Amino acid sequence: MIYPATFEQKIGFDRLRAQVADRCTMRAARELIAGQTFSTSPREIERRLALADEMRLLLEMEQDFPGGEYPDVEEVVAKLRVEGTFLDVEEVVVLGHALRAIGGIVAFIVNRAERYPSLYARTRGVEAFPGIVQRIEAIVDPYGNVRDNASPALQEIRRAIREREGQAAKRLQAVLTAAKGAGIVESDAQISIRDGRAVIPVSASNKRKLNGFIHDESATGRTFYVEPVEVVEINNELRELEYAERREIVRILTEFTEAIRPDAELIAASGDYLAQIDMLRAKGRWASENGCVRPILSTDDRLVLKNARHPLLQQTLRAAGREIVPLDLQLDRRKHILVISGPNAGGKSVCLKTTGIVQYMFQCGFPVPASEISELPVFESIYIDIGDEQSIDNDLSTYSSHLLNMKNMLAGASDRTLVLIDEFGSGTEPIIGGAIAEAILERLLARGCYGVITTHYANIKYYASSTEGIANGAMMFDVQNIRPLFRLEMGKPGSSFAVEIARKIGLPEEIIRAASEKAGSDHINIEKQLREIARDKHYWEQKRDRIRLTDRKVEELEQTYTEQLSKIRAERQEILRRAKEEAQRLIADANRQIENTIRTIREAQAEKEMTRLARRELDDFREVVEKEDTSGRDEQVAREMERIERRRQRRAERRAQQGEKSGEKPAQEPVKPREVEVGSKVRMAGQEMVGVVQSLKGKRAQVAFGQILTTVDKAQLTVVSNNEYREATRPTTARTVVSVDISARKLNFKDHIDVRGMRAAEALEAVQNLVDDALMVGVSSVTILHGKGTGALKEEIRRYLKTVPEVVSAVDEHADRGGAGITIVTFDLS
Repeated sequence: MIYPATFEQKIGFDRLRAQVADRCTMRAARELIAGQTFSTSPREIERRLALADEMRLLLEMEQDFPGGEYPDVEEVVAKLRVEGTFLDVEEVVVLGHALRAIGGIVAFIVNRAERYPSLYARTRGVEAFPGIVQRIEAIVDPYGNVRDNASPALQEIRRAIREREGQAAKRLQAVLTAAKGAGIVESDAQISIRDGRAVIPVSASNKRKLNGFIHDESATGRTFYVEPVEVVEINNELRELEYAERREIVRILTEFTEAIRPDAELIAASGDYLAQIDMLRAKGRWASENGCVRPILSTDDRLVLKNARHPLLQQTLRAAGREIVPLDLQLDRRKHILVISGPNAGGKSVCLKTTGIVQYMFQCGFPVPASEISELPVFESIYIDIGDEQSIDNDLSTYSSHLLNMKNMLAGASDRTLVLIDEFGSGTEPIIGGAIAEAILERLLARGCYGVITTHYANIKYYASSTEGIANGAMMFDVQNIRPLFRLEMGKPGSSFAVEIARKIGLPEEIIRAASEKAGSDHINIEKQLREIARDKHYWEQKRDRIRLTDRKVEELEQTYTEQLSKIRAERQEILRRAKEEAQRLIADANRQIENTIRTIREAQAEKEMTRLARRELDDFREVVEKEDTSGRDEQVAREMERIERRRQRRAERRAQQGEKSGEKPAQEPVKPREVEVGSKVRMAGQEMVGVVQSLKGKRAQVAFGQILTTVDKAQLTVVSNNEYREATRPTTARTVVSVDISARKLNFKDHIDVRGMRAAEALEAVQNLVDDALMVGVSSVTILHGKGTGALKEEIRRYLKTVPEVVSAVDEHADRGGAGITIVTFDLS
């Protein structure tokens, strides 16, 4: 059921349907567009959408699809069904055009059956009547004229007509020449045609001088048109031949009509197919022009809109060179009613209409202006209450019309119903209007129906915040520039920003101040808090974007390090191979040296003891060479690979050492959570906001989060301390996210530090930062000025430096430049 009867006009679907119908070339196709009504059958909806979307893809991807105008064949078929009638030449031409179009379309789709399965299923079995097309082409030429050779008799008749016309033309020309010579007619006179007869124009004074029949005269009566007696007989023969030609054509058409009359119903079915193709082509064209696609039919009652747009608004903005702000929205069985609030002219009604037209287009079988991942369920009824329905004839005021709509909605609402209500509760005194609206909302919620509702009433917002099944939504507003953003954000109520808008348009400040006093501090504070929430939300979104940018940079660095590590591993294998080859060469050289030495000793007849010592020295030399050229290089490569890992572990080791020195104790066992009581400060699970428990009722508690009261399950609450409560409610200031930039560190890095006068812990932290920065930017040495004093600070710093693997040495400066008061630290950067 669709309510009210003007539903299509309210959401703009009537204009949309007219746009699609204008793209049809057949009257029957426009009637089919008008017949695409609201369907509650998922199978029928899927069938319509599949056909329309495949046609959209076909038009976008294929270039040789049979196009042009498709003719209607309804009148032709109607004439075929009547016995004793025959098709005239124009109707035969229309039938031939239609059947050729059908044949081209059928062949095109059959050849692409796998690509367009739904269109193929509709096309399969459609008859294109190639035999009838051949007979039509044998009767009529491409210009719509009956061919001379349509029958032997017609060919003979037309040959005779041409002969008689030639004879008549010669005699008439001879008579005209003679008349000109006799001065009976003007010298520039030409042969004319009157009532199908060839005649000569003669002045009124000479009409009796030319023998013949007068057929006509000019408007002034000065010229008469005479058929000379010499051609009367020939013209009479021509007239008879023309009658014979007409009779032969009628005979040919009658014979053709009788031959195809048995196929009248099949021709009608093929005509219906052509009309449906024309209708689908109009749908596909409109869908491509407006960015419409086939959504997902939801099987779990989820209504998910992604990048949804109202097509008519999109067309208007596009014509003005502006972009539309798409709508993202989600409803399901857990949250099936959305209450939208926000400033006037902020887009609330557009969200409501967009939801309505997208769902209605979906169930009418039209591609929808949204993302392909949007999900839409099938509703059995859709109700809408938008605009002013007041009527003098029916004695209905604005509010009475709203109440009548609410009555009809409640009468038909179910869990398969979608209700769309604009300015819920408006039109009467706000307190009672808000109360009635809240009571109606309770009933709609109890019925399980889906809904999108817009309102300015605070009690509706609060009810939505504290009730399961209802979600709040806010139209975003640029507080700094005082302008709406036309973007829906679900999960929080919106502010009307009435004071800011009034101030922007120039309303006197004293009026704004007086209005604020009359509204009361509570209301103003609530509005202020809503604005602060919006501002904070905007700030945290920007901060989140900066964090994402920083994370992306870190990921890029990590990827770089990973690639470098892989490269090092590959190079390690190559270095090991070359090192082994070099080691083998050195060993071979050493062996040759040993043999030469032994030979020299023998030749010199040295003592046995000296020989033994020489051999031992050479063996030691060989071992040193092998060790340096194999394991030495291997260790160097391994060090390069482990450098990144050591840097990661260094900070953890330092923290552990500092913890041991400071005597930190192990963490104590967690304290058992305290019971929730009236007055307890609590935090809801998964939330950062804290509140105060106002009352308890069984397993549920009423909690005040700022100015908003809500009822939640006690199991979701955790008691917090007073310090945590004060910390959470204390105004926060923004912190700047500083991204790490190695290039900037190199520019700003200083290779010396002065820690005199610092406590030991402060000095160690400063030294740690200096060492970390030096290793990061690749500085080989730094200077630490700690002073002489008792030497305790120097000792702590030296002890720490011994724990850093990259530190090669930590020595005193030269006596002339500070001596024991300064430590020079040297790093191994290999």
